[in-house]
Amino acid sequence: MILAFDGSSIDGSAYTYVVDLAQHAPSWLDSLVSAWSRYGLALFALLMLVGWWQARRSSAQAAMVSLAVPVIVVVAFGVNSVFKMLVREDRPCQSLHVKTLEACPAPGDWSFPSNHTVIAAAAAVALLYVSRRLGTIALLAACLMAVSRVWVGAHYPHDVVAGVLVGTLIAMLLTTVLRRLSDPLASRLTDSRLRPLLVSA
Repeated sequence: MILAFDGSSIDGSAYTYVVDLAQHAPSWLDSLVSAWSRYGLALFALLMLVGWWQARRSSAQAAMVSLAVPVIVVVAFGVNSVFKMLVREDRPCQSLHVKTLEACPAPGDWSFPSNHTVIAAAAAVALLYVSRRLGTIALLAACLMAVSRVWVGAHYPHDVVAGVLVGTLIAMLLTTVLRRLSDPLASRLTDSRLRPLLVSA
């Protein structure tokens, strides 16, 4: 038997309240939230692509930062996976045995922090350094992703709050470091075969 943490004592009542709201909400709303919760991360990939396309028309340095956004997201996901293995918190649907919109994951699929929220937050914060407009859109989408993960029953509220913090801190740290290195790196790369990725023709 795998030893796991039961997070229901932290905000289980808030989780149960939200899940109960979802059960009594209109079916169209539940379908919309469930679809966003499952497929919404694709929007962040699209925003990254748009951000890169716009950045290469601005400067090689901006394009370099935009190209790093997916890497920052992957790093944030990796760090979060370590947190999950260290904390080993059972999913709320396993601890509280409530009916949820999303099927309850198998034991061992840990809940804290929320992967979806970490990815969304890291992408949004990193995109802010690329484009204020795209970053703002991504921040709103990240908030909606965090709410949706509780609504469908996949996570406690504290799981998504922690996810936002992890994604935000990692994105801020890595993007700040990258921006300090972007000038010399961009100069080298624009003289290489990678120039089309950094400068618009």
